[in-house]
Amino acid sequence: MKVAIIYNKDFNGVINKFGMQNREVYDTETINRVYEALEYGGHNVTIIDGNMYAIEQLKEFMPKVMEGEKMGMVFNMAYGIQGESRYTHIPALLEMLGIPYVGSSPAGHALALDKIVAKTIMQKHGIPTPEFWTFSSEYQDLSQVKYPCIVKPKMESVSFGLKVVYNDDKLKEAIRFITKKYNQQALVEKFIPGREFCVALLGNEPIEAFPVLEIDLGNNPNAIQTFEDKKNSSKRKICPANIPDKIATEMVHLSKKAFKALQLRDYARVDIRLDANNNIYVLEINSMASLCNSGSFVQAAKANGYTFNKLINKMLEVAVKRYFLKTFSNSNSFEDKEERLPIEIRSYLRSRQDNFEYMLQEMVNINTYVKNIEGVNKLGTIIKNYLSSLGFKGKFIKQVDVGNFIHFSNSKTGEYDVLLLGHLDDTVPLPQHRYYSKNGQRLYGTGIWKYKSGIVMMLAAIEALKHTGNLEKLRIGVLLTTDNSVQGKFSQNIIKKLSKKVKNVIGLSGSTPTGGIITSRAGSAEYHCQMRLTNPEGEDDIPQAVNIFTKLINDWTALTDKSNGLILSPSCVNITTNIEELKAYGELLLKVKFNDITQIENLDKKIKKSIRGNLKDNLYFEIYGGIKRPSMEYLENTKPLVKMIKDIAKKMDIILIEKHSWNSSNICFVDKNIPQIDGLGPIGIKMENNSEYILKHSLIEKAALLAVILYRLGNK
Repeated sequence: MKVAIIYNKDFNGVINKFGMQNREVYDTETINRVYEALEYGGHNVTIIDGNMYAIEQLKEFMPKVMEGEKMGMVFNMAYGIQGESRYTHIPALLEMLGIPYVGSSPAGHALALDKIVAKTIMQKHGIPTPEFWTFSSEYQDLSQVKYPCIVKPKMESVSFGLKVVYNDDKLKEAIRFITKKYNQQALVEKFIPGREFCVALLGNEPIEAFPVLEIDLGNNPNAIQTFEDKKNSSKRKICPANIPDKIATEMVHLSKKAFKALQLRDYARVDIRLDANNNIYVLEINSMASLCNSGSFVQAAKANGYTFNKLINKMLEVAVKRYFLKTFSNSNSFEDKEERLPIEIRSYLRSRQDNFEYMLQEMVNINTYVKNIEGVNKLGTIIKNYLSSLGFKGKFIKQVDVGNFIHFSNSKTGEYDVLLLGHLDDTVPLPQHRYYSKNGQRLYGTGIWKYKSGIVMMLAAIEALKHTGNLEKLRIGVLLTTDNSVQGKFSQNIIKKLSKKVKNVIGLSGSTPTGGIITSRAGSAEYHCQMRLTNPEGEDDIPQAVNIFTKLINDWTALTDKSNGLILSPSCVNITTNIEELKAYGELLLKVKFNDITQIENLDKKIKKSIRGNLKDNLYFEIYGGIKRPSMEYLENTKPLVKMIKDIAKKMDIILIEKHSWNSSNICFVDKNIPQIDGLGPIGIKMENNSEYILKHSLIEKAALLAVILYRLGNK
């Protein structure tokens, strides 16, 4: 299942700083532990900052259920950035977006977070809670207050602002401090001397209660646990608590009763005081109990037999069950050794994500215009050195008119289970080059989607296989050409010859925004046509020549039949006339995309026939050209490969949809008898101004997928 962990890291990701700012945050270590736990459970996990960019990032990561994917989940750990009822902000957003999530609803959080509302509801449900009063100012009448009392903000958690007072002066001081610092009412509660306990709850129907946990106050009945205590020197926790079973049972009963009364779900922590007469008082309930390792919720779970990994995945499971009325099955897990391989690979790749992004930045910032041979070879050298460090051997295939090709392999026999095919060149000269940049979950730059991120994906996948000890037995070939921009003019024979020695070919170009993998590509052809007016008899010959030439262009483009895989597009049309000198000249480059070679044979005949039909004695026509690259057809021999890849992707919660591409590429030169697919690279798109972007999470996601595919192909 796809799981997005949302938490608050960047508190500047808002339009304006407004209202009370949050002080309750998770440390990076805890977020990473939750990530690793979910990853250990076999889930496809990402981390999203819970700010104003969260919607866009969720949209890019979460599967589209209309396409038959399993719905993803959010593991909500976001306390909110600013304003009131901060716990409700992300859940409310997710409700609007239609994304299921772990934890209570906005209504449940709102009821529990407002201590006054929560205590009022508990009183109405017969749940014992200390007597309380509320104040908006220290100047209000304090005569009803009973001392000692404890003062706290009415809508803050984790013991912010707690203070025990014993007289009116100290009470006024505490009320003034809270109303000014927290900009909200002060809750004044009768202080209960005694012992302090927590009851951790997990689930819905039924609700599982962990063993009652006691906060060790050092035998001081007047002690409390403040936020500073929790942050700086967390008090010792005793679990199970040393109390009679009857009292423990009653604490659990009251906790579950409060959980239901406040309309909470999935998990919570209930805070309790026990006085000297064994009277139980429910203080409050935290609807987003901390998952820090030293926290009461996690410690109580350990006492109940939960490892951290098991606890986190159980929390996800109870939410899934609540939404979908079912628990996880293991039907999508890999068997035997493969069961853990995707998890190990993902974990390793995630730990190296910054390194791979830096490598991608370095590659994107090198201009690799097809005529910039120095730039292309510089990129090639970086890749060669990296492959060499991974144990691959090979060479540059020297070229003159373009950069050098790269051919590397770890095979000792010269035969490959799979050939990874990509290219190093593009059509963007240096003045139009767009350098690497990052915006949220999008990584931008010239060539980043079309081919450069696919190369980094390949290197990351190979590195992960080496790290997990699975590379040595695989036979992998790598061929990176430098003439994709010129129709494979110099590499076509090399590709044809090399592909005959391999069992499968995988292209490294980028995947479409919908997760498409390319199972077929159009072939390409070009026709150059020239028209010249000869022996003109008068001025009217010039417009007549232009009309004939433009009519031919219209006739040729009208031959387009997209439904049958044929597209004709005029390019570089140039018409020059001079009425004084009686001159007329026309020039056209006609580009053709086709899916079937027989279409070109028929097209040749139709083009020549149309010229014959428009011939005039004083017009000279010349046309030449033909096929530049054949089409890549989706043949029967490729279907088992596609099925295997889609099965692996499904188990890894990665969306893959078979697509046809109208863009021709060098993979079209691969021998037709060899199973072949393309477009396995990171998800992205090409935009205007020679810029492209990929989705950050898909770099690691697709590297993990490729690694597992390579493992499977090498262990058939």
